[in-house]
Amino acid sequence: QVRLEESGGGLVKPGGSLRLSCKAAGINFRLYTMKWYRQAPGEEREFIASIGQGGETKYADSVKGRFTITRDNVWRTTSLQTSILRPEDTAVYFCNTEHGGRNFWGRGTQVTVTS
Repeated sequence: QVRLEESGGGLVKPGGSLRLSCKAAGINFRLYTMKWYRQAPGEEREFIASIGQGGETKYADSVKGRFTITRDNVWRTTSLQTSILRPEDTAVYFCNTEHGGRNFWGRGTQVTVTS
């Protein structure tokens, strides 16, 4: 059974940073592309970043240069280092992967950016 569990969210002031983590179970982690999405209240879930099995990364324009995605195949985790956070980054952040033609999601971790 595929399980994803996010952690690391919290309350931060504009300009601050947070490190989000996602622990995976039930998959041969090193073979999977891992992704981060976020969903703000009243908005659709949007793609933030991905990292392939070879370490190749992609970012949404809204976070490019401020967020960094990494992976640790030993600990089966992917992390999202956020920086220079803005109020518009406030959202629930979700970890995602695809397995057997299905999308799997964690329950998310809340990031709130406010002064």
